[in-house]
Amino acid sequence: MTVQNGFYHKEDVSLKEYAPKDIRNVVIAGHSGKGKTTLAEAILYTAKATDRLGRVADGNTVLDFDAEEKRRKATITTAMAAFEWKNTKINLLDTPGLFDFAGGVAEGIRAAESVIIVLSAGSDIDVGAEKAYKAASNAGIAKIFAVTRCDAENTDFYKTFNALKDKYGASVCPVVVPYMVGGKVDCYVDFSLSKAFKYNNGTASEVPAPSDDVIEEMKMAFTEAVAGADDDLMEKFFSEEPMTDEEIAMGLRKGIASGDICPVYACAGYTCDAVDLILGAIVNSAPAADTCRDFGGEDGAVSAVCFKTVDDRFGKMSFFKVVSGKISANMTAYNLRADSQERVGKMLFLKGEKQEDTLVIPAGDIGVVTKLDSFKTGDTLSSSKTGEALKGVEYPEPCLSKAVRAKKKGEEDKVASGLIRISSEDPTVAFSTNAETHEQIVSVLGEQHLDSVVNKLKNKFNVEVELKDPKVAYRETISAKYDAHGRHKKQSGGSGQFGDVWVRFEPMEGDGFEFLDEVVGGAVPRNFIPSVEKGLRLAIEKGPLTGSKVVGIRAALHDGQSHPVDSNDMAFQTAARLAFKEAMTNAKPKLLEPIGVLKAYMPDSNLGDIMGDVTKRRGRVLGMGPSEDDQSIQELVAEVPMAEMGDFATVLRSVTIGRGFFKLEFDHYEICPDIVAQKVIDEFKASQAEE
Repeated sequence: MTVQNGFYHKEDVSLKEYAPKDIRNVVIAGHSGKGKTTLAEAILYTAKATDRLGRVADGNTVLDFDAEEKRRKATITTAMAAFEWKNTKINLLDTPGLFDFAGGVAEGIRAAESVIIVLSAGSDIDVGAEKAYKAASNAGIAKIFAVTRCDAENTDFYKTFNALKDKYGASVCPVVVPYMVGGKVDCYVDFSLSKAFKYNNGTASEVPAPSDDVIEEMKMAFTEAVAGADDDLMEKFFSEEPMTDEEIAMGLRKGIASGDICPVYACAGYTCDAVDLILGAIVNSAPAADTCRDFGGEDGAVSAVCFKTVDDRFGKMSFFKVVSGKISANMTAYNLRADSQERVGKMLFLKGEKQEDTLVIPAGDIGVVTKLDSFKTGDTLSSSKTGEALKGVEYPEPCLSKAVRAKKKGEEDKVASGLIRISSEDPTVAFSTNAETHEQIVSVLGEQHLDSVVNKLKNKFNVEVELKDPKVAYRETISAKYDAHGRHKKQSGGSGQFGDVWVRFEPMEGDGFEFLDEVVGGAVPRNFIPSVEKGLRLAIEKGPLTGSKVVGIRAALHDGQSHPVDSNDMAFQTAARLAFKEAMTNAKPKLLEPIGVLKAYMPDSNLGDIMGDVTKRRGRVLGMGPSEDDQSIQELVAEVPMAEMGDFATVLRSVTIGRGFFKLEFDHYEICPDIVAQKVIDEFKASQAEE
């Protein structure tokens, strides 16, 4: 092997081209810390795709190869491993369990036909499992449960199985279960094979199938679920006729594909016990690549979707799934979003960071193309300009925003460049520059996500940053009518400057500015009236309270004076600004704060706590009730001051243990309470004094 572009290059054993029916695209998902990556490592090791069993704690796993993942000892990006088992190609996608990196789950779900949801024996259903189940259901792909750590002390597979049954009902089907003797696993029973296996360091030996009340109950549940997937099998079941091995396999495969069956497999990832049975399930029972909803066939026009992008100092890598036709190196295709023609260059299959060159990627398969600059996540590559765009990736929206500033002066462009690169790789990172506050703003999914972005800036782009809460874009207005006088007179040897105006200021509805010309008798010459308006429009850009824009104000110019020699455009602009300054001092100025509409979603048990938190933030609850999409989730609608919502994402996640989410959109401005306004004004004055 050689090292190229920071990756190990060329595998010793190359992968051949597979027919779509012989390809399985499988996501591993679930809650953080439940053994997803450990199970993925066990699958690769059992399939002899690796020659050693990596450990997350040791930082030597195939799929958690990123330096940040090794530091955290947790998956933060989706990684792929392509390998062969029983003449079938399996593309395994290991996704993050931390909620802050949920974008990786969305990427994996888009590329797969099935998801293995990992739970830990003895635990209840955790939030990560719930979210993975929901995401798979929304995408219409198969759901498979793997209950791992069955060999650990003080664990109970059946507690977890019953929790699954209680939540998801009759679709939950036991396929591989542990037979317990003295509180320990004696062997694993596979009902799909009607066999039992004892394991010694991951090596299986068949043993006589045990029989007790628990095993018999599980076997009956399995048989009934399989029979329910097919009408003919259901007739056999009611007639108490035995099903053949072929019929069992067919019923299981059919039920998993339709979603009527969510199979449950017991295993122990750390020791590889029963992991071979999960591999067998992937090959024999999981949906093949040619069963996905948008599969277009091997011989059709080329159509492929980009579901993930890696963009670092070594170059760009676009992960894509071919939905129809086949993509060959050096072929020409069209990026439908960019409306541009692309020449496909180097293509790869990956196993973690290891790369293998390939010349062809057929329909149903997943691969990587390098240096296709305009090919972004969600884009469709087609053999025709008139091709149909494929569905992209449904990412969660970023909900935590911070102002980001380079620690060293002059590195602002470096920060911007790095964040643009990071956001192209991870669309759950949003970057923008606020034209009003002149701050660079980064928005992410949570605090750990933010920490990861900061570390990437430092390690990949060599720039260190500081974070702080973004400035709030306040507005200012007046609450009383006032007739202001502005007079600018200056004499400096030669021609002087003279402008004199009377302007009546009054509040008005809305957030605009209205200028009225009420001058009579030529008190202000017609050619200087636009100068007065221009001076006022410049003046309202910075109010006296916090330097914010002044809105909701009407200004009527009704009198003034001029000088035949000294009056000019600039003199009347200055006079107008002086009148504005006087008015803002005497017309009872008010600070306006931005108000947003909050839609927060949470379990019913958390509604009271979140409502109380919203009230503490000076929010006004407008309504509540069951969510339209999920009756078990409550929707809370409220108007809230945007300035109070900086840490709401963190609080909501903490209170709901990750189950809650929200949307917040700016709606309008309204007068800020005096106590709050004074604090904002004092902080502004203090910052001005420091500068």
